Amino acid sequence: MKRILFIAAAVLVTALSCKSAYETLLESNDAEAKYQAAFDYFNQGKFSKSAQLFESLSYLTNGTARDDTVQYYWGLSNYRGKDYVTAETNFDNFTRNFPRSPFAESAEFLRLDCLFRETLRYELDQAPTYKCLTAIHEYLMNHPDTEYRDVCDHMVDDLEERLDRKAYEAAYLYYKMEDYKAARVALRNVLKDDAENRYRENILFYTAMASYNYADMSVKAKQKERFLVFYDDYFNFIGEYPDSPRRAELDRVYKKAKEKH
Repeated sequence: MKRILFIAAAVLVTALSCKSAYETLLESNDAEAKYQAAFDYFNQGKFSKSAQLFESLSYLTNGTARDDTVQYYWGLSNYRGKDYVTAETNFDNFTRNFPRSPFAESAEFLRLDCLFRETLRYELDQAPTYKCLTAIHEYLMNHPDTEYRDVCDHMVDDLEERLDRKAYEAAYLYYKMEDYKAARVALRNVLKDDAENRYRENILFYTAMASYNYADMSVKAKQKERFLVFYDDYFNFIGEYPDSPRRAELDRVYKKAKEKH
């Protein structure tokens, strides 16, 4: 038992001394020792420690030949440690301060990746999505031949799908609430704003269904006029999607509308 306690105490003392050594180095002004240690921690995958050392080192190497290397690896340490918010700030500052650095394009792309990782599901605020899309388009304009073109295209496709779905779901909500007049207006506005919305088939289908239900629920005197609107929406849908699996349902309500008028 004494031997076990002795070993445990020795391990604890060693751990405390290592921590003390790291903290002493962190607070020192020995740029060379910090530089070597920061890369040692980085290469060992200890990104939190390397990030702290590179941050501390950045004040000592400011304006020197190592400045851009230290700043870049500070951001890369945060990125590898999955602190994307801090890394995005690092890389944003880097691209503005070191536009001619050999690390510049890599930093610019990694900033995009950080922005992409900070975006939210389609149901939530899409301000980060718009910010990321703007940054990607600027990056591709500045680097048309980038090796990251395919990755950027994938990001754009993913982000635009979220925006399309958010617009569609917001309009479709009126239909689910059975406010068919508002649903038709909202759905049509989605396509007015973006005719290429990838949920176009669904939008046209529910536009027609909304106009049918609105007409069917109307007072007798208004039905004829409102069923005419449904007929327009019905023919718009089958004109674009004649083989849609949803057509059978629309054909059924079209037949019912014809029987009534």
